[in-house]
Amino acid sequence: MAIDIGSLMERSTAMLSSDHKSVVSMNIFVALLCACIVIGHLLEENRWMNESITALVIGLCTGVVILRASKGKSSHLMVFSEDLFFIYLLPPIIFNAGFQVKKKQFFRNFMTIMLFGAIGTLISFVIISLGAMHFFKKMNIDSLKIGDYLAIGAIFAATDSVCTLQVLNQDETPLLYSLVFGEGVVNDATSVVLFNAIHSFDLYHINTNTALQLLGNFLYLFISSTLLGVLAGLLSAFIIKKLYMGRHSTDREVALMILMAYLSYMAAELFYLSGILTVFFCGIVMSHYTWHNVTESSRVTTKHAFATLSFVAEIFIFLYVGMDALDIEKWKVVSDSPGKSIGVSAILLGLVLVGRAAFVFPLSFISNLTKKSPSEKIGFKQQVTIWWAGLMRGAVSMALAYNQFTTSGYTKVHGNALMITSTITVVLFSTVVFGLMTKPLVRILLPSPKNLSRMLSSEPCTHKSFTVPLLSSGHDSEANQKSQDVPPRPTSLRMLLSTPSHTVHHYWRKFDNAFMRPVFGGRGFVPVVPGSPIEQSVPVVQQWQ
Repeated sequence: MAIDIGSLMERSTAMLSSDHKSVVSMNIFVALLCACIVIGHLLEENRWMNESITALVIGLCTGVVILRASKGKSSHLMVFSEDLFFIYLLPPIIFNAGFQVKKKQFFRNFMTIMLFGAIGTLISFVIISLGAMHFFKKMNIDSLKIGDYLAIGAIFAATDSVCTLQVLNQDETPLLYSLVFGEGVVNDATSVVLFNAIHSFDLYHINTNTALQLLGNFLYLFISSTLLGVLAGLLSAFIIKKLYMGRHSTDREVALMILMAYLSYMAAELFYLSGILTVFFCGIVMSHYTWHNVTESSRVTTKHAFATLSFVAEIFIFLYVGMDALDIEKWKVVSDSPGKSIGVSAILLGLVLVGRAAFVFPLSFISNLTKKSPSEKIGFKQQVTIWWAGLMRGAVSMALAYNQFTTSGYTKVHGNALMITSTITVVLFSTVVFGLMTKPLVRILLPSPKNLSRMLSSEPCTHKSFTVPLLSSGHDSEANQKSQDVPPRPTSLRMLLSTPSHTVHHYWRKFDNAFMRPVFGGRGFVPVVPGSPIEQSVPVVQQWQ
């Protein structure tokens, strides 16, 4: 059998050339990531800029350079992939959010967060879907179907909490931070669950049964995803507590925590659940139990490792979104109707503004009915800040839009290309314009940090909250509440909505101390083995208590 050596040589040369191009692309991209970090550090005290906007601007500038160097053929180093975003970049961001969250603040405002994140996202979804259907049909955009309009609602209901949280400070504005942060995570999960639910039903024969099935599927995904994350976190805590890996190798502890967290996300995707919710609650459970079962050095390592992975993933996303925004192929398809493209973008941006306002202010009013003291209520200025902070759209919207309107990252259909370019326009405009104005707006609307800390939270902001997040137990605040005079009898609605949260928290702590911590470990319940690394870390734990 004859072998064509010349053909083999040509193929080998082509493969080597392709591999070399990939290496060059990765070198440039990593160098850009380093540049984003350095420039972001230099602009740390800037009144307008933050690292998200810095990465986005650098990505845009790089895209222009690549576009000119390739003579208009391409503007990015890699083709955008939803798998890259959802499988590799999003999990560390969401997990770190759950792992680093101050649980007392988060669960104290849990009902408000769920109102904003779940109910509010549904309201925004309905308004954006109906608005898009109404206006786009008037603009003679006929290629979109009912599923596309519902997908548009889910795409633009997803906020970008990453950019927002870089503006707010968890210690200076605990109430605002917990609301915006919690809503952002639940909002992303709700949007993705809605997006997936839309694709699993026959939308051409919508009736009451279909609507109920859609709601039931949403609740099933929400609850199942949360339970899976809790189970994964408890399993990691139990394994590390029973095996005492730290006595031999702290590397194994750290590796197991990272891999168990990632496994929870992938297991959720395997069973068609919401990986965002799963890995978020896995992070909360790991911070409550698993983190206290490892050695002191592993605690420091995991805390900084998770934060670093999340930080790099965030910069990666914004940098790539900036480069991909100038991809010439998408803009060529809609170049014959620039006015329509601008009109669609403006309509979508307007619907985002209206959809956000339609739930922030009414749901804040409902939430305030459940609060006893004025300091716990969400004032009008805080409501405006929450409304504004959630106007930015980011990588989740981009990824969902690519999933809906492209095939393998490309599209030739005019209507689909119009939606992709409009999504890019809304993401860029909202991130840059709204993002630049967020810092000054927060400084104008909110008082100085000292007054703000006292006004927005009944929880004192101590040095402990800066150095050791996650360890606040809430005993002091309960003691203060007991020492206060009995307040006047609340209204029936306030009793209905606020009393259960305090009761549930009280009984949960009793149940946690009696049953959960003895089995899964946690602060104050880790057995001490003579000579083990855990014995050496006990004084540190007692010091933090």
